[in-house]
Amino acid sequence: MADMRVFRDAVTAWAAGGPGDPARELAERLGVRTAVLLEGLSDAAAVEALAARRGRDLAAEGVCVLPMGGAMNIGRFARLLGPPGLGLRLTGLCDEGERGYYARGLERAGAGQAEFFVCAADLEDELIRALGVDRVEELVRAEGELRPLRTFLNQPAQRDRTAQERLRRFLGTKKGRKIRYGRVLVEALQPERVPAPLDALLTGV
Repeated sequence: MADMRVFRDAVTAWAAGGPGDPARELAERLGVRTAVLLEGLSDAAAVEALAARRGRDLAAEGVCVLPMGGAMNIGRFARLLGPPGLGLRLTGLCDEGERGYYARGLERAGAGQAEFFVCAADLEDELIRALGVDRVEELVRAEGELRPLRTFLNQPAQRDRTAQERLRRFLGTKKGRKIRYGRVLVEALQPERVPAPLDALLTGV
């Protein structure tokens, strides 16, 4: 796992304009075969939590879970890791609103055959719907964040939103909270309630 993190860091540095040789050497040494491209760290936390629940060691299987630091980076990462670059199999998650952007970015990068699984709004939205509002609020309480949740829900700007929308926005109001709950929400899921895009992604890698 530590070595795969080194590979992930090397790819991120490469995407930022650094040298590509460290990533190439690590990919060969580690036997990396698949890159799971995700928008951010919270998505990565959810994918890794589900893999752990299913008893899988993705790094040992040659699968790198790689947060890109934003959907706008899909073309760059696909070009480096897909057919024009390291020749890895590419997969991942994307939001419905970004489906077209992903398709164009992958096509321009020569990776149009990559299979990405689409979340309705985003992965947090999928997880909240799978668990239900009441269960998510129980988890927030168990994490010691009931008071900040209540303060947030009482804000005038939240009154016209649905309970699900309010919870989704709450998860993004503090740095690191989405990452934390990416793991917490997945660990609370019943096996049969795993959101379809997340389930399909893990089944396919």
